[in-house]
Amino acid sequence: MTQNTQFDEGSAIAIVGMAGRFPKARDIESYWRNIRDGVECLSRYSADELQDAGEDASRIALPGYVPVGGPLEGMAEFDAGFFGFSPRDAAIMDPQHRHILECAWEALENAAILPAKFDGSIGVFAGSGHNTYLPSNLLTNPGLVESVGMFLLRHTGNDKDFLATRISYCLKLTGPSINIQTACSTSLVATHLACQSLLNSECDLALAGGVTIELPHRRGYLYEEGEILSPDGHCRAFDAASKGTLFGSGVGVVVLRRYEDALRAGDIIHAIIVGSAVNNDGANKV
Repeated sequence: MTQNTQFDEGSAIAIVGMAGRFPKARDIESYWRNIRDGVECLSRYSADELQDAGEDASRIALPGYVPVGGPLEGMAEFDAGFFGFSPRDAAIMDPQHRHILECAWEALENAAILPAKFDGSIGVFAGSGHNTYLPSNLLTNPGLVESVGMFLLRHTGNDKDFLATRISYCLKLTGPSINIQTACSTSLVATHLACQSLLNSECDLALAGGVTIELPHRRGYLYEEGEILSPDGHCRAFDAASKGTLFGSGVGVVVLRRYEDALRAGDIIHAIIVGSAVNNDGANKV
């Protein structure tokens, strides 16, 4: 069978850099090894581990409780000094902001691009999951709320609307800085819009990605009949034996460039996006 690899180079987008962190995978290389080796990257917890994490014993005893999760290793880690944050500012920042900021820099490193020396503008297109850090870790500390104030806690440190612009500010990027929120499709919609921005010459390089970190972590979940969660804590994608899904924490960022520009620059091209589109099911959702 022959494979047609022809495409319009003038409308193609090259992926020239990437970075990510996932359950049981601190980087892209570890993630690939897990995929290659068929590793199930979920964690199963004993009753003692769950109670140590703050889970209520009565909840653990419920018939539908599944003691499985997909936490992000090193969730609390952050190189605050590298980005110019004080320890206190870093501590009140949503870990989703911390990790996607680090991954944005790592993705640019992977692409061998130094923003300060890049000849052109760099855009950011990104989104995050619901902020669970604010209610779980900050608002439970009255002294912190009193000393910092709700405005800073709620907005500049934790509001998802500041996710992309924080990256642009910290890395001194001057292209479009757009927050995307389309639930489960956020990262791919961000990638689509980044491609469109590149093709429209609104920027010359683009970061696209997303992040979700669920807190409290290292806990299980309650299975309810008729919902989408798995009753046994296993995710069997595209399998006849599939019974449901489950959620975990992670972050991913890709660096995008117009294909012809990437060729001229001698970039390492990991993959090529030859087209993308966005639509919606409307009222036809199953």
